[in-house]
Amino acid sequence: IAVPAGNPGNVTGLADFAKDPLKIAVCAKQVPCGSAAVKVFATAGITPKPDTYEQDVKAALSKVELGEVDAALVYRTDVIAAGPKVKGIDFPESLKAVNDYPIGVLTKAPNHDAGAAFEQLVLSKQGQDALTQAGFQGP
Repeated sequence: IAVPAGNPGNVTGLADFAKDPLKIAVCAKQVPCGSAAVKVFATAGITPKPDTYEQDVKAALSKVELGEVDAALVYRTDVIAAGPKVKGIDFPESLKAVNDYPIGVLTKAPNHDAGAAFEQLVLSKQGQDALTQAGFQGP
């Protein structure tokens, strides 16, 4: 959950997405962040009352950064990337909507060696540390 710095809406968790007085943003269910939101709300047994459905996570986060909404459901990585403009609120149901990011090298890639080197970097301790710092969680 992303809220504006200072959390003026006093959002404390996912249940707040069902409260009328708060202004809430979620992604449209047709896009990946919206699909994840549907899973999260279903897991929590919450019927959200969003004021806006955004076409991607950046648009939802932008509403938070501009103070146009009290909260938005976005990816942890986006909260971290936004820095001090937003505050992140963790919630346990997020574990039910994890995105997988597979990696591999095409056998007939035009630059197979570069692809293999990139895969090796991503899977290395250095690559995994960088991903962890960005907010990604390992398997």
